[in-house]
Amino acid sequence: QVQLVESGGGSVQSGGSLRLSCVASGYTVSSYCMGWYRQAPGKEREGVAVIDSDGSTDYLDSVKGRFTISQDKSKKMLYLQMTNLKPEDTAMYYCAAGNYDYCSPSWWRQYGMDYWGKGTLVTVSS
Repeated sequence: QVQLVESGGGSVQSGGSLRLSCVASGYTVSSYCMGWYRQAPGKEREGVAVIDSDGSTDYLDSVKGRFTISQDKSKKMLYLQMTNLKPEDTAMYYCAAGNYDYCSPSWWRQYGMDYWGKGTLVTVSS
């Protein structure tokens, strides 16, 4: 059974930084796409960043240059380093995983993944 567990959320002031972590268990495929999604109150879920098993990454335009997605395969960990945070980044952030092909721009931005964590809350105050 696949489990994704996020951590690292919290409350910060505008301009601050946070690092989200996600540990994956039960996910043993060698080719995959993993990513971070977020959902703000009253808004639809949106993809933030993805990384595939080859290390290729892609980002939501509004976070490019501020957020960095990375992974540690040996530890089965996924990370999201967030800097220069803005109030509009406030949301529940979810770790997600799925098929390698899900990292194509036409998929991850519009659809989602097969497996989801329960989320970690990020609050950015002005």
